[in-house]
Amino acid sequence: MLTVKQAQQQNTQKLLPFSDTARMDVDILLGFCLDKTRVWLITWPEVALTAQQLADFMRCVERRIEGEPIAYIVGEQEFWSLPFKVNAHTLIPRPETELLVELALERKLLPDASVLDLGTGSGAIPLALKSERPLWQVKALDLSQEAVDVARANGVALSLDVDFVASDWFSMVHNETFDLIISNPPYIDPQDAHLSQGDVRFEPDSALVADEGGYGDIRRICEAAMGYLRPDGVLMFEHGFEQGEGVRSILSKNGFQGIETINDLAGLERVTLGCRVVK
Repeated sequence: MLTVKQAQQQNTQKLLPFSDTARMDVDILLGFCLDKTRVWLITWPEVALTAQQLADFMRCVERRIEGEPIAYIVGEQEFWSLPFKVNAHTLIPRPETELLVELALERKLLPDASVLDLGTGSGAIPLALKSERPLWQVKALDLSQEAVDVARANGVALSLDVDFVASDWFSMVHNETFDLIISNPPYIDPQDAHLSQGDVRFEPDSALVADEGGYGDIRRICEAAMGYLRPDGVLMFEHGFEQGEGVRSILSKNGFQGIETINDLAGLERVTLGCRVVK
C-alpha cells in the first residue's frame, strides 16, 4: 500500500503533463480524500493509505487529468479568504473578481446602504461584501435556481444574511432601489476559442456566454438599471479585458455619468462603473 509521500510523488509526475500546479493539485486532492490539512501531509509522510483512501484519491486524480477544475472535484473554492461551496451550476470564484469587491467597499456609501448583486452564482461577491459591511442590506439574484440554492447554503454556512432570489435579471425586483448594483455577468463571445479550453469547459455556459459578441447581458442590465438605482447610485461590472471601451459606450448611451474603468493587477481593464446623476 502506498504511503502519503509515495502517493504524492507518483501522482505529481502523473499530473505534470496536464497541470501547471501538479504538486499543489495532488496535495489538495490527497488532503480532501484523507480529510487532512497540507500541514498534516507534510508531518506524516510515511502514513499508509487505506485501500478506500487510495481508490478515492485515484478517482480524483483521473478527474483532474480530464481537466476538471480542482474546485469542482473538492466542491469548494476560497474567495476573499472565505470558503465557498461550488458545483457545476456555479462559476468558480476567481481572484480577479476580488477587485470588484474591493472597489465596492471603497465607495462612500451609507452604513445601511442597499446593494444588489446580479448573476450571483455561488454568492461569493455579496457574501464577501456582507462580511465586511454587516449593516449593508444585500440582495443577490441568479437565473439558476440551483445556483441560488448553493448561494443560500453558503450564506447559512458563513452566518451572513444575504437575500438570495431566483430572477431573470431584474424580473423579481419590485418597488426597490439600490445605492449600488454590482455584477459579474456573462460576457464571453459564444465564438471565443477559450470556451473549449481549461476550466471553463466544465462551467455553466449560462454564466459565461452572452450574445451580441459578449455584450448582450451587459447591455440589458444597463438599459434597465437606471430605474433601480437611487440618485447618485452606482452600477459596476466586471468584464473581459478587451471590453472596457464597449462597456463605457453602453453605459454612456444609457445615461450614466462619471464612467470609469479600473485595471486589475495585471494592468488589464477589468471593471467599469457608471453613476446615476440626478441634477
